[in-house]
Amino acid sequence: MSSLANVLDDLTVEGELYESLSDKEVRCYACGHRCLIREGRRGICQVRFNSDGKLRVPWGYVAALQSDPIEKKPFSHVLPGSNALTFGMLNCDYHCPYCQNFITSQALRDPSSDIAGQFVRKITPVQIVEYAKRTNAKVVVSSYNEPLITSEWAVEIFKQAKSNGLMCAYVSNGNNTQEVMEYIRPYIDAYKIDLKCMSEKNYRTLGGTLQNTLDGIKRARDLGLWVEVVTLVIPGFNDSNEELWDAARFLANLSLDIPWHVTAFHKDYKMTAPENTDSKTLIRAAEIGREAGLRYVYAGNLPGNVGEYETTHCPQCNSQLVKRSGYIILQYEITGEGDCPNCGEKIAGLWHPQVAQVLLNQTGRPVSL
Repeated sequence: MSSLANVLDDLTVEGELYESLSDKEVRCYACGHRCLIREGRRGICQVRFNSDGKLRVPWGYVAALQSDPIEKKPFSHVLPGSNALTFGMLNCDYHCPYCQNFITSQALRDPSSDIAGQFVRKITPVQIVEYAKRTNAKVVVSSYNEPLITSEWAVEIFKQAKSNGLMCAYVSNGNNTQEVMEYIRPYIDAYKIDLKCMSEKNYRTLGGTLQNTLDGIKRARDLGLWVEVVTLVIPGFNDSNEELWDAARFLANLSLDIPWHVTAFHKDYKMTAPENTDSKTLIRAAEIGREAGLRYVYAGNLPGNVGEYETTHCPQCNSQLVKRSGYIILQYEITGEGDCPNCGEKIAGLWHPQVAQVLLNQTGRPVSL
C-alpha cells in the first residue's frame, strides 16, 4: 500500500451509502458502479474500502479549496456573478484521459498524481463555511474530484452551509444512483452534470456507461434539482453533427429549460493528439442545441469568440438578460422574481432576489488554507 493510501485511509469514517452482505462483503451505493467490495478490498474509486465488513469513506480533509466565480463551474442560471467556494477531495470513479484535474482525480490510480498528497489538509465543516463567508461566497460546491464518491463528507459540509443560508451544489459526472441522490437531495440546490458523449463505446473508455449518465440527468431533474449539463466538445471523439444532435435531442426531450454548455477541449493529461477545439466547432454545436429547441445554450472556454452564446437571452422576446465575458457579468436584467423585465417571461433558474447585489463580488481569488 502506498504512503498516500495510508494517509487517506486514516482520514475516513464508516459510510452510510452501503449495505452489509454475507461473508463481510458490502455493496456501495455512492455511484453507478455499485461496487461489491470484499473484506480488505477497495471500490473502483480506490477511496471507499471494506475494513472488517464495514465500508470506510473519505472524511475530514480537502485537497482543493478555492473561491471561484460560479460561472466557472459552469453554472449560468445560478446566482450569476456570485462567488462559489469549491472544495474537493481525492479520486474519481472514472479515468478520463483528458481530465484537467487529474492530479486530484487520479491519485492512487496513476503514479504521476502522487503529488496530490501534498495538497491534503485536515479541516472541519465549520472552517469551510467560515472560508465561504470570508470570500463572500453564496454557494458551496463539491468538485475537482468526483463528489459522488465523497457524498458523506459533502453532506456534513452542506448541513453547515445550509444552516448559514448558503446554496450548495455538485459538479459531477452524473454516474449517480437513486440511493445517493435521495441522500444528498435535502442539502443541495443545483447539480451540474457532464454528458461526455453519446457513444456507449467511448463512455466505456472513460470508465463509465452512457445509460448511467442519461439516467443520472433524468434522476436529478425528477428530484427537483436545478440541473445544467456540460459537453466538452473533443475533435474526433464526440464532435460529429450526429452525436451532438443526439445529445441535444435527449436534453430537449427532458426539458427545453435545461441549460446546455458546449465547451472547448484543450490538450491535457493523456489526450494530446486531437487539436484544441476552435470557436467554429463550438458555435456549430451551440446552433445544434438551439435548433433542437433548447432555450438556453452556451459556448464556453473561448470568451469573446462565440458571439451570442455567452449571453442569456429571453426565450420569448430575445431580450439580452445576462451579458457575460468569460466569467464576468457585464449586464444583469432578470428581476428578483426571475422574470424578463420586458415581456414578463419566467426565466428558468435560481436567480438573485436582490438584483442590486449582483455585480458586487466577482474576484474569484484563491483561499489560503
